[in-house]
Parts: sequence; C-alpha cells; structure tokens
Amino acid sequence: MIKVHMMVAAAALVLPLAPANADTATEQDLRRLIELQEQRIKVLERKLEITDENTKTAVAATPVVKASPKGFSIQSPDGSNVFKLRGLLHVDGVDYLEDADLKGVNTWALNRVRPIFEGTVGGIYDWRFTPDFGRGRTVIQDAYVTGRFQPWMALTAGKFKAPVGLERLQSASDIRFVQRAFPTSLAPNRDIGIMASASIIPDRLDYQVAYLNGSSDGGSSESFATPDTDPNNGKDWALRIFATPFGASETFALRGLGFGIAGTTADQTGDATNSLLPSIRTPGQQTMFRYRTGVIADGDRQRIAPQAYYYRGSFGLLGEWTQVSQDVTFLTAAGVTRHDTVDTDAWQLAMSWFVTGEENKYRGYTPLTSFTPHGTGWGALELKARYQQFNADDAIFAGGADSFADPTVSVSEASAYALGFNWYLSQNIKWMFDYEHTTFEGGSATFGDLPDEEVIFGRVQLGF
Repeated sequence: MIKVHMMVAAAALVLPLAPANADTATEQDLRRLIELQEQRIKVLERKLEITDENTKTAVAATPVVKASPKGFSIQSPDGSNVFKLRGLLHVDGVDYLEDADLKGVNTWALNRVRPIFEGTVGGIYDWRFTPDFGRGRTVIQDAYVTGRFQPWMALTAGKFKAPVGLERLQSASDIRFVQRAFPTSLAPNRDIGIMASASIIPDRLDYQVAYLNGSSDGGSSESFATPDTDPNNGKDWALRIFATPFGASETFALRGLGFGIAGTTADQTGDATNSLLPSIRTPGQQTMFRYRTGVIADGDRQRIAPQAYYYRGSFGLLGEWTQVSQDVTFLTAAGVTRHDTVDTDAWQLAMSWFVTGEENKYRGYTPLTSFTPHGTGWGALELKARYQQFNADDAIFAGGADSFADPTVSVSEASAYALGFNWYLSQNIKWMFDYEHTTFEGGSATFGDLPDEEVIFGRVQLGF
C-alpha cells in the first residue's frame, strides 16, 4: 500500500507538466492501474488469511501422541479425549525347599499377562479395560467407567477392586513381595457393582463406598461357578475411609503417614455349587485351610480391616489386620444341621528400604539410575522383610467329625516370615527375590502340625 501511495504522489507531481489531453489520459490509466493493484493486494491478503485459518484448524485437529516409561497415549488437542495403552507381565519362578515334604511343583509360570487399555472421554469419564491371559486362562480383571461429576464425588460402575484391603489396593506392579500376605486372602478382590469415591478433604481424607455383588474372601467375581454372575440376591456394602493428614505438613517426617479403616457387610447364602466360602493358601500357594464339603455361607458376613502405612525417605512400612465373621451352616452326615458364626483373621507387617536412596512410597517407583550393560548405571536396590499370621477360631474345628473344617486338612494357625530384595533395573523392569518360611498349627493327617514350608520366589516384571 505504501508503494501505491508513492506512485499516486509521483503521478500528481508529473501530471501538471503534461498537456491537458495527455494529462487526462495519463490520469485515467494511473487510476485504473491503482485500482487493479488494490484489488490484487486485497486478494493476496485474503489468501493469507485463509492460509492462516487453515493452518490453525489443522493444528487444532492434530492428535497429541506420547510415548514414555508409563506407556503410550493418544489424546485430542484439548485433552478431553485420551486413549492409553499400558501393560504388565510377571514371569514367576518358585522353588520349594525340603524336598521330602514337597507339596508344590518347582516351576516357572506366567502369573500375569495384562494389556491395560484406559482413557478418558468427554473430559470427565475415565475408563479401564484389563484382560489377563496369565496362568493359562482368560479373565477380565477390570472393566469399568468412572464419571468425575463433582470434586467431592466420582461414580464408578463395572468390575473393579473392592475398597477394602490396603495391600490389595496396591497395583500388582507396586507390591513388594511376589505373593500378597494373609490379610489379602481375607479381603475381597475384584467385584461388580457401583462405587462412589472422592477426597472429602483434597489429599487429606478420602472415602469409598460401594454396593457390590459380594465376592468370597480373597476371591473375585469370576470365581463363581458362573463367572462374573451373582449366584444369589445378597449384596455387599463396602466402606473405606483413609487419611493422610500430614501430606503437606512442614514436618517432613509426618508427610508419609497414612491410616484408615475399611469393612464390608452382607447377608449371603451359598449352596452346593457356590458355597461362598474361601480356601486359604500358603505363601507357596498350597491350600492350607478350607471348609468341609457341604458347609456354606448362610447369613451375615462382616469384615473389618484397620490399616496404615508410613513412608519417610527411602524407608517404608505397611501394616494391616483383617477379620471376617461369617455365619455358616453344615448339614452333617447324620442329617443334623449345624449353624454358627465363625471368625478368621490375619495380619501383616512389611518393611522395605531403598539402599540406593530412592524415595519410598505406596504407589509407583522411580530409580535414580537405570542399569546399563557398560556399568554407567546400576538401577535401584531395595531390601525387604515381612511377618504375617493367619488364625482360624476354635468354633470352626468344634464338633469332631461334624466340624466346619477338618483339622487333619486345615490349619488353625499359620505364621510366616519373608526376607528378600528387589532390583529395579529401570522404570519398567524389576527383578524380585523372596525367601519365605511358614510354620503351621494343625493340618496334619495325624492331628499334628503340617511340616514347615520353605520357598524361594523369583519374578521378572515388565511394566509400562
């Protein structure tokens, strides 16, 4: 436009010097030329505007693709729609010592083979779908959607972990030992239903309340005779409240303290196909306690689970106690129906310590270095120890041949200690090594005690 104005000014200086007729002709030609140039400039400006608009539209429509140690994701530019792909693989080895008393088979197994699909739609609906192909079977571990409707309430529907056990609620990639402890064998695993959850006080006090089909102790809903289908009308109410009151305290020694309580209540009635009663396994995964055939859950089932953890720097401590009070019924061989309320309980105390100085926490881990073949990094090393105990009350074994559990098959008590270490080669690779020694009361065919169980566990974990 500046050049056009200069041309007009130059023409204005020249025109008075020319003849009148020439002046008229030249002035008309210049005006047409100026008008033509102005049209061309407007066309070019519009083309630039269109190009700029198209560029902005293309950028706005381009999905954001990410890859990191935590998995892979694709999301819309505004972040309201996200798809994530993660995975978990556990290659486990077990070696039973004292071969004379060997019950299990020394073996390697694919314990968990889980592709994890999760994401967000519409900015407020989170979802997860987790199939598991481990142990030579196909199981749907997670299948749920969560709507984050208010800061004080999120609503989840589908199949998910029941909000009870502290160790159970840890991700399988974060647990410190190859096998979870006895309290987890009494807490329900995954179940189908709905759950409301949120922070009553953000990052200080959380609640979860769920209405569920009702899984057996330590079990998931796929364990029913008709997998993931409720066998009766009874339902479980589950409630958990957990506090981390010093999460932002200036006293750093208290920041990693968390404690809470959880429980369930239900009226469940089993039958010959689904007794709704558990069998409890040793750390080596051999059955050490089970009810007699014909004993069924028949009435109230109450669980209570106080729990706590403490993390400071490289040190971590986790403890929990779980008790189950269960109404049971047994139609004896003599045709007499026995009914009673029986109790089982279990507790654990587990410690872990990063020798290499990493931050210890309930969820997740970040090695300060990653292992490399040439020795520039060695990853993280964590030492660990645990003591746990399981107890079945005397009422379970009362009645002689008509007892609810056979004392020549089921133990009344089991105590175990474990020692080991975890080597975190990177954010995604972890090697685990455990030695666990278990002693028993009862459970022998001679009415004595089962022989001690000594097991060495190994695990190679890939998680992303």
